[in-house]
Amino acid sequence: MVAVSLSGRLIAVAGGAGNLGPTVVQRLAATGVRLCVCGRDRSGLDALAAETGSEIDTNVVDLLDVAATKAWADGLAERYGEVDGLVHLVGGWRGGTPIEDAPLEDWDFLQGLLVRTVQSATQAFAPHLLASGRGRFVLISAGQAQAPTHPNAAYAAAKAASETWTLALADRFRGTGATANIVVVGAIVTPAMRTASPDKDFSTFTPAEEIAEAVAYLCSDAAASMNGQRLTLRGAT
Repeated sequence: MVAVSLSGRLIAVAGGAGNLGPTVVQRLAATGVRLCVCGRDRSGLDALAAETGSEIDTNVVDLLDVAATKAWADGLAERYGEVDGLVHLVGGWRGGTPIEDAPLEDWDFLQGLLVRTVQSATQAFAPHLLASGRGRFVLISAGQAQAPTHPNAAYAAAKAASETWTLALADRFRGTGATANIVVVGAIVTPAMRTASPDKDFSTFTPAEEIAEAVAYLCSDAAASMNGQRLTLRGAT
């Protein structure tokens, strides 16, 4: 583990109750940062708090609700005085069907989950990240965005759209001290997955621990000069 200090900063984590959430939250907690995590249901957030053993501010927020997302961001700034980072962990997948047969309803689902949540969250938090002077936005993306395969066309298109939005946000942040960057991953393996399948070969997967390290780094002063970049962690080939 690389020594990273974020003491005194406030980082918001969107979608922290998902599979990747506990590893990222635990890594960020080790930096001394104050953490505020949102999810769509209370049970998932309570489980996250219990699993990580960290003192985190948890909020039930539907990121598809623009007003609710803005209220979350503004409320954090009001309570804590500033918001220094937003990590977007919201994920999901639909695919596996030849492109000519793929149901277009998959796009409707993925566009909301992977694109609209990025849009609503960044619009809500951008003013606060700019005000911080050292604001950080980190998006978790996938190799499909740059190298799409036809059975995953809708997923790849949604990931590409979210990356494009993030790069545009990076342009907005240019010269302000704030940054927006992307961590590109392959299939993710978590500690829980290794425990459940100890004999499985996960060598081509991206370890959750490496993703968490990348997130901590991108939120730190060590990455102050990185803006509008893709950091690729695709596992062994």
